[in-house]
Amino acid sequence: MPKPKLSVVVTRRLPEAVETRLSELFDVKLRDNDVPMSRNDLVAAMKSADVLIPTVTDEIDSTLIGQAGDRLKLIANYGAGVDHIDVSTARQRGILVSNTPGVLTDDTADMTMALMLAVLRRMPEGLTVMQSDAWDGWAPTAFLGGRVGGRRLGILGMGRIGQAVARRAAAFGMQVHYHNRRRLRPEIEDALEATYWESLDQMVARMDVVSVNCPATPSTFHLMNARRLKLMKPEAVLVNTSRGEVIDENALTRMLRAGEIAGAGLDVYERGAGVNPRLRALENVVLLPHMGSATREGRVEMGEKVIINIKTFDDGHRPPDQVVPSML
Repeated sequence: MPKPKLSVVVTRRLPEAVETRLSELFDVKLRDNDVPMSRNDLVAAMKSADVLIPTVTDEIDSTLIGQAGDRLKLIANYGAGVDHIDVSTARQRGILVSNTPGVLTDDTADMTMALMLAVLRRMPEGLTVMQSDAWDGWAPTAFLGGRVGGRRLGILGMGRIGQAVARRAAAFGMQVHYHNRRRLRPEIEDALEATYWESLDQMVARMDVVSVNCPATPSTFHLMNARRLKLMKPEAVLVNTSRGEVIDENALTRMLRAGEIAGAGLDVYERGAGVNPRLRALENVVLLPHMGSATREGRVEMGEKVIINIKTFDDGHRPPDQVVPSML
């Protein structure tokens, strides 16, 4: 007698190839639109399914997990970050959590470099002039930005993405520095030609560009707070493709408006889509709508990781990308 298919609920629309494969393997409930599930819908899904596939837009907190049904045994997150999931409470309830690490490393690192270039070379200003048909032609002093090569880059968080950023920055001729919870092994540090700073304060005070590439955890909330932002050089640039909560956005906005920091390139925000309107109005800021991992290839590979995690779990084994509290 064939084994019953796992009941799987997906909270957002996924690439067609991923949805098709999920439908082939599992008893899956897909979304008809791409509107985030309401909290009541999430509760209903967690009461009825064996597996939930949420995204970063779904807040799976302790209260929600407490309402999960006995059937729910796996939260297979579609994404690498799991700060929106209460992993500890899930573990207490006997619910496994998995994620999709690694597949978005290069895409996010590419976007980090793109933001650095956009801010330093004033690309949005040039684009605005061209789109408004206000360009009068080349001039020796028009749109003067800063050269990327030779600048000191300080990377906050030297995991997969931070190291990928370091490799790209080195190719642009930047001097790579980093601060991390744990120092890299000497051979990795040597390969990246990266200088380690035990003190984040000392590092940010000396950098021309600071790139935030650490996860959002209780210990990294507002890691770049008002005091630490004030340590940055007035001509420095801040880039964030990680999580918005790592930066005190109000303090950053005030300093950018006052000219105390030269510019910023942001792909993520402290309050999600609720971007500070004063931040939107600044010419020395490049804002993107959380596009760091937005490639067709990356999104499909994320789905493939989700499927492998669920299939491995269904076969009676530990998901290869299981997340446990000690990892956070």
